[in-house]
Amino acid sequence: MEIRILPGNIANMIAAGEVVQRPSSVVKELVENAVDAGADQISVVITDSGRTLIQVIDNGCGMDPDEAVLCFERHATSKIATAEDLEGIMTFGFRGEALASIAAVAEVTLKTRKEGEETGCEVRFAASQHVSTEEAAVPKGTNIAVRNLFYNIPARRKFLKSDNVEFKHIVEEFTRVAITRPEISFSLIHNGKDVFVLRKAKGVKFRILDLLGHNVTGDMVDVGAETSLVSLKGYVGKPDSARKTLGNQFFFVNGRYFRSPYMHKAVMKAYEDLAPQGTTPSYFIFLETDPRAVDVNISPTKSEVKFEDDSFVFQVIYAAVKETLGKASFAASIDFSNPEAKDMPVMGSHFTEYGNDSAPAVGFDPQYNPFDTGPTEIPSFDFGDGSKDGSRENRNGDGVYGGQGARNGQGDLGGYPSQGGQGGYGSWNARARDFVNGSEDYGKLFQENSLPVSQTIILGGKYIVTPSREGLMVVNIRRARERIIFDRTISALSKNGHATQTTLFPVKVEVGVEARALFDDNAGMLASLGFSLTPMGNDTIVVEGVPEGFSGEPGKVQTMIGDLTLILADESSLLPSLLQTALAEKIAMLGASNCETMTSPAEARHLLDLLLSGSNPELTSNGRKILTIIPADYIEKQF
Repeated sequence: MEIRILPGNIANMIAAGEVVQRPSSVVKELVENAVDAGADQISVVITDSGRTLIQVIDNGCGMDPDEAVLCFERHATSKIATAEDLEGIMTFGFRGEALASIAAVAEVTLKTRKEGEETGCEVRFAASQHVSTEEAAVPKGTNIAVRNLFYNIPARRKFLKSDNVEFKHIVEEFTRVAITRPEISFSLIHNGKDVFVLRKAKGVKFRILDLLGHNVTGDMVDVGAETSLVSLKGYVGKPDSARKTLGNQFFFVNGRYFRSPYMHKAVMKAYEDLAPQGTTPSYFIFLETDPRAVDVNISPTKSEVKFEDDSFVFQVIYAAVKETLGKASFAASIDFSNPEAKDMPVMGSHFTEYGNDSAPAVGFDPQYNPFDTGPTEIPSFDFGDGSKDGSRENRNGDGVYGGQGARNGQGDLGGYPSQGGQGGYGSWNARARDFVNGSEDYGKLFQENSLPVSQTIILGGKYIVTPSREGLMVVNIRRARERIIFDRTISALSKNGHATQTTLFPVKVEVGVEARALFDDNAGMLASLGFSLTPMGNDTIVVEGVPEGFSGEPGKVQTMIGDLTLILADESSLLPSLLQTALAEKIAMLGASNCETMTSPAEARHLLDLLLSGSNPELTSNGRKILTIIPADYIEKQF
């Protein structure tokens, strides 16, 4: 086997595989370089989620023509000169691989000028090859445009995710840098639309507010700790605002974002028995330590770090968060020291002059008898012609009362069975026959005549119990709703559409920039499912209508939109037909959990109508049992 030195362009492409994994990797490297260049204004321009263009413009120190060419060489950097410099890294970038790696897989144009120079230069690279260097009239700072990412590696380009997913990652990287630099103005533009326009902020919390909105910062409390090894500052979310998925969890050390499942466990341990099970709180934790006590050079993307004493840092984070949660009061309270507080009624200075010195006298009638209601007229009813056998319907044919059942006791008195037995089922009879025609097996669950509402019982808000031909039928309400919504969703996704019910009042929901992009791109599908959503700003939607059967109560709408965001963010690569089924299942589970608690027998009867008219009322789409029959002979044996 012959060993050879790889050509520079091949080595750069291998390095690019580690540094440039997707468009967001390019955004991260270029924005961090702009911060390190001392810029206080940074603009990021994206086209087609970075596939076509990634451009970063800053007003930093700039470069001269020689430096502009040299920066594309591997290991070219201004950050380190000796081995000792590696122990004191405080900047973002330092390896000198970013531009070399980017230029290996894209077409790059760099325009730059140093302050004090009359003109700047324009340098072009493509596939690691220096194309040209020309003098140019450009503003102070640096402007780097990366076009056609992975154009020379079709396989890498093919494995990029959808535009929604790639843009989501770009927003994540942009946010991680922008949070720690409130003194810098940032902007992010995607396909000609302003996504973020961030002015210089007074502090980190104000920057978080600008990036993530009031719904995040409004549920945060300060956290802090000082030790000999590390200092900690930041913000943690209230336990009751924790969400079902990861989002808004940030660790920073010396201004650099890092990921750490180990340190995340420290936070989650502090929230034990406080946050709802299965949820994750928001947190923004900023650590400061001696650069020599932390290694930021352990991963190609510099997203992981190694502390000199990980276990000590773990304990600091756990103790600080636990103490903060213990001290904080999360219940609303009245500020009694503030006379202007709206919750406090302010009495006039002469209020006591009009008060009674003693309790008022209580008058009562000792002869009053609450059970003496006087003569009562008994209303008359039309029991039809069932005086002999109790089986005929009344005169107008709707069978509301059935026969009186005077002789054999099989009539139904106003929907209640007489002393002798079951009684007739009236107008619901026709619907039961329709079930037999459409779904023969399940139609036979009912007797010859169908059931009135009065014989439908709701058990514990979870089950419907009703007589059937073989005994008692018990239906799981939540699973029945799930099955009905699944069938409706499949129909809606097949372009049949879904009915919308208008909310009493529009509900405004801040979903964040990333999620807003998901809702915008799926607007047509959501409308077909029955959601009436109107965009507002860059990070908010207004819910004006929900699918029929969903709750329009503001709190539940907020929860529903959060769950819907998770569904839309699914990166599933299933075939379209399978993806449709998977989406319908998730929408069905969301809808079933969003519905109001059932209390009305009429509502229960309607639910049974819908369930038994469907294609498979016995099982949910994922195979869970919806109903069961308790046989009459089993009931008989119990006595």
